[in-house]
Amino acid sequence: MDLAFVPPLYPPKGNRAIYEFKPFSSALHRNLYSQRTSPCLATAATQTSQASEFVVENKKHDLLRAILETKRGLVATADQRSSIEEALVSVEGYNMGLPIDLVKLDGTWRLQYTSAPDVLILFEAAARLPFFQVGQIFQKFECRDQSNGGVIRNVVQWSIPTLLEEQEGATLLVSAKFDIVSARNIYLQFEEITIQNINVSEELQALIAPAILPRSFLSLQILQFIRTFRAQIPVGNPGRQSVGGLYYLSYLDDNMLLGRAVGGGGVFVFTRAQPLE
Repeated sequence: MDLAFVPPLYPPKGNRAIYEFKPFSSALHRNLYSQRTSPCLATAATQTSQASEFVVENKKHDLLRAILETKRGLVATADQRSSIEEALVSVEGYNMGLPIDLVKLDGTWRLQYTSAPDVLILFEAAARLPFFQVGQIFQKFECRDQSNGGVIRNVVQWSIPTLLEEQEGATLLVSAKFDIVSARNIYLQFEEITIQNINVSEELQALIAPAILPRSFLSLQILQFIRTFRAQIPVGNPGRQSVGGLYYLSYLDDNMLLGRAVGGGGVFVFTRAQPLE
């Protein structure tokens, strides 16, 4: 019976040949290792990034839930304010120290919550006075094509029931220039207060120009004047530096903006809104 044998490592005498066994070169070894590990590292990095984004979104939802029943901060209790501050800090930690992205900041942001006294006083007045309403409040940043600043417009929609349309009867606009002074701080210089976009209620329109009577040229002119009325009040005196303030943008992404007025001026929670006209 024939058996197959593995040939010897060295050939028999007379046919001595030198067999050389060369190990992999270090370059080849690194190349093969890189090919094996690079896809794994990329996959791991992607999974880590996705997990981090998932955690951040959950933290943001926790914050929005915490402010849900506070009427933008007006009726927040001490316990609620404590929980909101904790949720704020939790979200702020995810891009702390990163420089301000002006392209991302550009646009319109709707106020969801604040503890700033100068804003809460408006909500308190609307809650107490039957002839005054406060609608939506926005911050509009114009800085897409800028490198170290831009313009910010604080937009307050308000109304006087029966005289103006509900919630959006008129607009109070506070405009300011801002400059970036550090990675996350901007300095505001307020320039002008404007009252515009007055929308007269149907009741007042009927009083000024009754529909059942021929509308006179004068009555139509009055309505047109009210609708196009625009009052501009400069802030500060000529030749002197305008009123300003330091504003810390503590968190920014595609759909949420968190800010703190430096010096105990309160916190702000904004979410992305549709552009204003």
